[in-house]
Amino acid sequence: MTPVELSRTVLRAVRRAVDDGELQVAVPERVVVSAPGPGGCGDYATNVALQLARPAGQQARDVAAILQAHLLSTDGITDVVVTGPGFLNISLGDTASAALVAEILRRGTRYGYANGPSADFIPLYCPHEVRAVVVMDALARILQSQGAAVRTGCEAPLDPRWVDILGVRVDRRRMQDSPALPYCDVRPVPAPVDPVPLGRDAARWALLHPAGHDRPRITDEHLVQRESNPLFRVRYAHARTRALSRNAADLGFDAEPGEVRHEVAALLADHPRVLAQAAAHRAPDRLARHLVTVADAVLPLLPAVLPRGAEKPSATHRARLALAEAAGTVLAGGLSLLGIDAPDHI
Repeated sequence: MTPVELSRTVLRAVRRAVDDGELQVAVPERVVVSAPGPGGCGDYATNVALQLARPAGQQARDVAAILQAHLLSTDGITDVVVTGPGFLNISLGDTASAALVAEILRRGTRYGYANGPSADFIPLYCPHEVRAVVVMDALARILQSQGAAVRTGCEAPLDPRWVDILGVRVDRRRMQDSPALPYCDVRPVPAPVDPVPLGRDAARWALLHPAGHDRPRITDEHLVQRESNPLFRVRYAHARTRALSRNAADLGFDAEPGEVRHEVAALLADHPRVLAQAAAHRAPDRLARHLVTVADAVLPLLPAVLPRGAEKPSATHRARLALAEAAGTVLAGGLSLLGIDAPDHI
């Protein structure tokens, strides 16, 4: 059961509860499932009971208990636990991570993208300031990944170094040709110093990783090749997954999606939601922080991917390799949307 299928399954549980008279609410159009939060458990979690509690005139935990009973009778769901004020924590059967990994490997770095263009046309406009231009450039990429048509503009011609070194571009200087259209004003807290000396990848990360309302730190810490640098951890995790694929080929086996119980699977399942939220909130920093979380989760898995000593490659090794490759794919795709390179070797 993929995250999309699980979302539909939860929605059907709500509809059955309404049809049976257990809940008197309007059935929502969609239900969001994501990785369990602190105190949660299982493969996925949803706060749908909290959303329905007020219109239903019931306590959220009572709503959750109603939905829990319906979900427990669904094929593919092995357990449902109610935690906190009414979160539903769902454990899936043996095909959960296998289907997810297969989907990621099939879609490649476009995993999490919209299936087609939307009807949205979003003009973006920013002041002539380096962070604003870089944030607008990354935001345009993310919005386009969600199917939107985007047009960007800046109040003055770009510094050629921003184009040549930071890799940004704008479609036009001003919005004179469409003055009637409302535009999104991209105006994060400005960079305190010139980030260009850091180079493209480190400079873009330094400007994009903090939230727009936070002051970015433009220092050499973004260049260091050690664990304290979040950008290094993300790129290192990606490079390690690529190295594992090469090493596995040398050992004569390939990745094959299978069931692997590991927290990284839930984080990968959450990637489409993160992209959608980054687009909706005009916040590329959400994607950057998500990539750090994925990298930190997958790194402990990697030492167990390859067989050791005289051990023969097994289905478990193939499944772990597939999960690692899926994580590397998500990291590469996310970095690409931020305009940052994902090297295969570090």
